[in-house]
Amino acid sequence: MSRVGERAGTAAVEDLDRLMEMYRRMLLIRGFEDRVQSLFLRGEVYGTTHLYSGQEAVAVGFASALGPADRVACTYRGHGHLLAMGTDPEGLLAELVGRETGVNGGRSGSMNVVDPEHGVLGCYGIVGGSIAAATGAGLSLRGTGAVAVAYFGDGTTNQAYFFECLNFAKVFELPVVYVCENNGYGEYTPFEAVTPGGIVPRAAAMQLPTTELDGMDVRAVRAAATEVVERVRGGAGPEFVEARTYRFVGHSRSDPGKYRPEGELDRWRARDPLVVAETLLRDEHGTDADALAQVAESVEAELDRIEAAALAAPFPSEISLPEFHDG
Repeated sequence: MSRVGERAGTAAVEDLDRLMEMYRRMLLIRGFEDRVQSLFLRGEVYGTTHLYSGQEAVAVGFASALGPADRVACTYRGHGHLLAMGTDPEGLLAELVGRETGVNGGRSGSMNVVDPEHGVLGCYGIVGGSIAAATGAGLSLRGTGAVAVAYFGDGTTNQAYFFECLNFAKVFELPVVYVCENNGYGEYTPFEAVTPGGIVPRAAAMQLPTTELDGMDVRAVRAAATEVVERVRGGAGPEFVEARTYRFVGHSRSDPGKYRPEGELDRWRARDPLVVAETLLRDEHGTDADALAQVAESVEAELDRIEAAALAAPFPSEISLPEFHDG
């Protein structure tokens, strides 16, 4: 084989390995969220939950383009981002069921997990909080070659945080990537009904370079993320990405999603990120059904172990608070 052929063969193997790993990570996120929902219905998860099912390609594709010095800030729908960045799934599930072995000792719950070890500044229950956190991180990352990434939903683009932070980042050319995960709804309201003119023009008006992508295709997300992150890392200033995606579940635990038009969910399920990745693996890399089934079985076995370990872990011990006296 010629050197050109050797390089092509090596690239093909690397592409296959990378795609398979991203597929496995998406399977882990989907299965994890299914476990969270089941545990919640059994009364094991405290507080509310916002699941990431259907949006896995965005978090996984972007995380594959980031390095250990980069930082991300997430929304209250943050389980998928944490797992994509490498957060220990056992520690994350233990956190959600309030156990001492959780990432934050069982005290953060679903919406407020922080994992600095894996670059996660935090998950924010306040709409737009992730944008402010990533913009602040961008200040500290100037000149280091690292980038900060803010994940947020389409509803955030109607918040003051959005305009203030993007304006600030552009003025100071901060190394921040703003990633809008447009899943079509701000809670229960279609984004078109409350976002005149669309989302991308709002960032373009502040002279941020913009990218629109298919948020259901993990390979497309990775390709776009790699280019965007490389430019921002090189000092080109902040950029904006709109990833069109869809959540297969309601906004939160109490939302059955009955406001969706008939047939809409089925149309988006045809573009399920797992199905898209499986198709790429089969059609372009010749991966057979048995190999895909083995990956799925290994993920389920891992989730079985994780769930058992999380539920067997102890609850946090009591914290002694200082006494305060008048005068």
